[in-house]
Amino acid sequence: MSTAAAVPVRTGQVLADLLPASRVRDVALVLGGAALTGLAAQISVPVPGSPVPVTGQTFAALLVGTSLGAGRGLFALALYAVAGIAGVPWFAQGTSGIAPSFGYILGMILAATVVGALARRGADRSMLRMAGTMLVGEAIIYAIGVPYLALSTGMSASAAIAAGLTPFLIGDALKAALAMGALPTAWKFADKG
Repeated sequence: MSTAAAVPVRTGQVLADLLPASRVRDVALVLGGAALTGLAAQISVPVPGSPVPVTGQTFAALLVGTSLGAGRGLFALALYAVAGIAGVPWFAQGTSGIAPSFGYILGMILAATVVGALARRGADRSMLRMAGTMLVGEAIIYAIGVPYLALSTGMSASAAIAAGLTPFLIGDALKAALAMGALPTAWKFADKG
């Protein structure tokens, strides 16, 4: 018989579920997730030859999805998109409306939902699983964003890949590394509390 303290098993939960449940909590989390994504989008660096800048919004969108779960993540990113279309200047570089890079925002909505569902299955509990989760999320964003970029600008597929995928791979690897450390660490602290 082991005398070690049992670690709480929290299967089926995401980090947001550790807060007391209420509709007010859920609304606040959705609003906060949208606002975090909008703030992170302001961390923006233009990429020469590309209409798509390097931003913090992809990191925020994936963090929102894994932290809030599929449903709240979907609503947070959908709110972010709808408010930006309506004129809130919180897309990259303080813009709003529909631009050639809008496909990435559509991809973020789906990615937040998918990584949220994976997190609910424990994909945010270890560095290795978190790395896989981030790769899946990034792949979804690019799978929607790059074709949208090509269609909205008239670029060929190879030109859209060169302008809308290749310049971002190193930055996305760094963002994934941050998430790989942040979420599993947050769970370790939560389990000790």
